[in-house]
Amino acid sequence: MTTSTGDSAAAAASAASPSPFPSFDESVRTLLDGRNFASVATLGPDGAPQNSVVWIKREGDTVLFSSTDGRQKVRNLRRDPRISLSVFELANPYTSVEIRGTAEILPDEDKRLPHELSHKYLGTYPPAEKDDEVRVIIRVVPRKIVGFSA
Repeated sequence: MTTSTGDSAAAAASAASPSPFPSFDESVRTLLDGRNFASVATLGPDGAPQNSVVWIKREGDTVLFSSTDGRQKVRNLRRDPRISLSVFELANPYTSVEIRGTAEILPDEDKRLPHELSHKYLGTYPPAEKDDEVRVIIRVVPRKIVGFSA
């Protein structure tokens, strides 16, 4: 079964609710809350896709991941905030979701998100970083959600 929210569905939803953005259904929330990895695609300076695998955290109907400020994906998103994030269930790879949207880059001065993600995925503290390493939180705000389950 394939589900899709966004574009025309988002327009219909915005007429019925105050938010113009699609929301996650229970199956998507479960997938995002699990210890499943995400593949994040951004657009490079020449328009070519750039892909990274990241740890994620759901926050309401958005998805967060952490990065150091100088990474290519962050530079790409500062220039063009469009982003696509794909997640599949490790136990059943035929269950997946693609989330297309825009990225917001937020400061993470206390480096709290890498700690939360490390506990989620590894059950322990993250490896030590240099004190001057600048971390940011990328918040993915969905515009379209496409889920698949076989």
